[in-house]
Amino acid sequence: MMDVPAPETDMQGGQGAAASAAPEPRAVVAIGASAGGLDALERLFDGLPADTGAAYVVIQHLSPDHKSIMASLLARHTKMPVVTVEDEMELAADTVFLIPPATIMTLEGRHLRLAPKDRRVLSLPIDAFFTSMAAGFGSRAVAVVLSGTGSDGTRGVGAVHAAGGVAIAQDPRDARFDGMPRSAIATGFIDSALGIERIGPWIADYLIRRPRLGQLTGAERPDGATGVAVDDDRVAVGQFDGLEPAEALGRIVEILSLSGEVNFLDYKPGTVQRRIERRMGVRQVPDLTSYLELLTHDRTELASLRREMLIPVTSFFRDPDSFAELAEKVIDPLVAQAAVGSTLRVWTAGCATGEEAYTLAMLFFDAFERAGRWPTLKIFATDVEPMNIETAAAGFFAETIAADLPTTFLERFFTTRGGQYTIRPEIRQTIVFARHNLLSDPPFTRMDLVTCRNTLIYFRPEAQERALRRMHYALRTGGYLFLGGSEALVQVQDDFSVLSARHRIWQALRPGAAPLTDRRAGLYVTPRPPRTRADNAPVTAVERGFATLSRTYAPPPALLVNSHHEILHSYGEVSRFMQMREGAASLEIGRMLVEPLLPVASALLFKSARLGEEAASDSIPIAEGILGPDPLRLRLRVVPVKQGTDSDEGRLYILAFEPDEGPDDGISGIDIDREVGARIEMLEAELAMTRESLQAMIEELETSNEELQATNEEMMASNEELQSANEELQSVNEELNSLNAEYQEKIDLLNRSNADLDSLTEIMAMSTIFVDSELTVTRFSPDAAELFRIRDVDVGRPLGDLTHRLDYPALLDDLRRTLQGQSRTEREVSGLNGRHYLVRMLPYRVPSSSAQGAVVTFVDITQTRNLQLLQAVIDGLAEHVAVLDGHGDILLVNAAWTRFAADNGDPGLAHTGVGTNYVGRCDIGEAAIDSGYAKRAVEGIRSVLTGKQRHFTMEYPCDAPGQPRWFVMHARPLDGARGGAVVSHIEITRWHNQTEASPETSPGGLPGSDGTGADGGAPRA
Repeated sequence: MMDVPAPETDMQGGQGAAASAAPEPRAVVAIGASAGGLDALERLFDGLPADTGAAYVVIQHLSPDHKSIMASLLARHTKMPVVTVEDEMELAADTVFLIPPATIMTLEGRHLRLAPKDRRVLSLPIDAFFTSMAAGFGSRAVAVVLSGTGSDGTRGVGAVHAAGGVAIAQDPRDARFDGMPRSAIATGFIDSALGIERIGPWIADYLIRRPRLGQLTGAERPDGATGVAVDDDRVAVGQFDGLEPAEALGRIVEILSLSGEVNFLDYKPGTVQRRIERRMGVRQVPDLTSYLELLTHDRTELASLRREMLIPVTSFFRDPDSFAELAEKVIDPLVAQAAVGSTLRVWTAGCATGEEAYTLAMLFFDAFERAGRWPTLKIFATDVEPMNIETAAAGFFAETIAADLPTTFLERFFTTRGGQYTIRPEIRQTIVFARHNLLSDPPFTRMDLVTCRNTLIYFRPEAQERALRRMHYALRTGGYLFLGGSEALVQVQDDFSVLSARHRIWQALRPGAAPLTDRRAGLYVTPRPPRTRADNAPVTAVERGFATLSRTYAPPPALLVNSHHEILHSYGEVSRFMQMREGAASLEIGRMLVEPLLPVASALLFKSARLGEEAASDSIPIAEGILGPDPLRLRLRVVPVKQGTDSDEGRLYILAFEPDEGPDDGISGIDIDREVGARIEMLEAELAMTRESLQAMIEELETSNEELQATNEEMMASNEELQSANEELQSVNEELNSLNAEYQEKIDLLNRSNADLDSLTEIMAMSTIFVDSELTVTRFSPDAAELFRIRDVDVGRPLGDLTHRLDYPALLDDLRRTLQGQSRTEREVSGLNGRHYLVRMLPYRVPSSSAQGAVVTFVDITQTRNLQLLQAVIDGLAEHVAVLDGHGDILLVNAAWTRFAADNGDPGLAHTGVGTNYVGRCDIGEAAIDSGYAKRAVEGIRSVLTGKQRHFTMEYPCDAPGQPRWFVMHARPLDGARGGAVVSHIEITRWHNQTEASPETSPGGLPGSDGTGADGGAPRA
């Protein structure tokens, strides 16, 4: 165990007197600083009054190897007493308390507790103190993060913020090292980021004007008290001056609830009051009425207050004993009972920034590995705050989480990226993060485990009951419920059995009733993107040496020396103290200093290294001509240099050459003879001890040598046996290699066949399903999802369990007959979507196996059916109809066209059938008796095909042997990208003869036509 250094007595009359005489502090201001923090602390206390009534605690990263002089340094910048803490010291107002080196300091009540720092593990003293201060002082806690590297303080500001306190950070642009401020600001819990000169006045103003909501509302109301009802006609801006404080508070809660999908009337009034009080202090608003006025005008403040109510307070493995109990009594049994291919469903409500959800996922994966079982895991992590969901889904965490996680979990489930830990993809993919209101949104269902830790404690009793009933409904019978350490079932305890009362684990005995929903629309606040922290450049040994020299006194000529007495750097004009000696070049002090200073400097360096403190010599007379033309008196001083936290070099020292211009400053001098004698005695003692150790080591080596010789003989015998066994293993290995090569070739063929089959099913663009002899789905094509509600997870399920969109009740019966009869089955069926399908079922057997199955394909024949119907309709017409493409080629003819061609010399449709060019037949003049008619027909059809006319009609003669006949031709274009036309011919011989016999008939010829072939309207058949 490391001894705690004795506290340093301050310059105001002793720490005990200062601590006991001062009254109880109204607040505690904890200031965390690391590298570059001394300058920031001095400037902060320069601007801080001495009568704020608060206690100030400074937590720094101090070297355990050197005595701290921080008390004397800070005493120059404040009128408050500055004391170094002793164990059990009591806090006092208007006093500055400093952490001793090599300790971890926490706050219990008003007493400061000290514990030795364990150098073997990561220590975060600022986080430790901030967290304990938040637990003890709550809203009276103020956390300040100043210059420093790393992320110490990041977790602590979250705890302070959650407890209702205030967190401030130094502006990173103003900090010498911005690592700690940037890390704290990135959490979103920092209320103000200020330049160092503004932090002191801000704290003083906050402490003096910090409102007390209990006094403003008349009295603190109990958590179970109801809210204040306020008439709606008093909401108008400018009418708040007449409101009583209690009415103003009720109006604030009402506005807050209406601003989003969270009803804050469900929260305990004490929680709401503390959050409002904290925001009033941050915004420096004196009373509730003024703050209500601010909320009505400032939407940003309204959003900040809403986030204030929903502060995420969580960490990995929070309450480790409870999670260990959960793993043993819940997770391990769930994994052991999970069936192959099953899914374990978990809901963690109020997940905050996701640490609890990731903790559960890691515990499940650990259980999977130990049990050798890998069921599917699906965790639904929900929270009402969108910003929390975004942070959780990102999966990035500060390096401080290493203090919360077991080392094995940190290595297995996280990767390091840019100074942060990133959750591995296999863990992230098991969790679905979603925004969800536990009190108003519908709950999930069929859950194996529901966790909701440290959320219910903020709700009123009736809201707690609603939340518990929703979680009960979400559980399957036999499912588990895991709550926080301060939460209980109360109203629904009869529906659960207790697994662990201490750790709040229950098991559902029966299903819960469906809860009623109470959805309320609200306004979402767009969260700020997370900020990133740049890496800080390391501080060099030269810079640390110069900083130590500058802080101690006005820099005299000096040398920076390492533990080997080698010169690393020079400060000021040191050339007159140096003398190059003959021989090999070296920077060692013994070969560089002038002769009169050499023994004194060596003795001082040895003493400072031995005692770990500053050492100075007596005044040394220097004769004329050595350091200059005149004689002088000189004093040598050695000051140890404080090491950086990430320093890899050994100890460093400043060797200063001070002119002796005044009396001794109180630092003890050195007797050269005595120091040399002491040094010689120490070296002789070390030599004697080394000789004794060497003799003992020789004896041990002789004994070990004899044992090794005996062991060597045994090993030689064992080696012969192993050689024979190795020969046997080599022959077995050769056989296994051959077998493995064969299997690898078969696997390659199987993979290739599998890929070909996948490609075939996709390129065929038809729905395909493979089933085994039990009608269980073994494979399906992507197109099958259009007819069946099927997903990848449905492989292995019976086909009968899947719903489909076919009017085909005999599907399973036909499949069974196909398998039993080993025959092909085809059937046309209709779909519920109005389409038609050709179903083909083909059985198959697996070679060299008794396994069999069937493949079912569903070909969409809707278009084919439509074409058949269209052909039937056309065939029913009396007119001769042909469909032409854009070039005049015949695509389709009806039955009347076919009969006419057969009756007129073209029975095989060789000249007028599908595929022939109709325009070309007309163009050669053979399609009509009069070539003039043929020319008109060609021109008319081409004008329709090219889009010049929408309609063409022409009467023409087409005599049969011994029988004159007249026909009328109609041609109309086909709409669409392909173009084309429909041509029809109607015999009008009887009508034409009547027209010839009766001249009074319309001269236009065919009714509805002008008889010229021009566009005369729609043709009439």
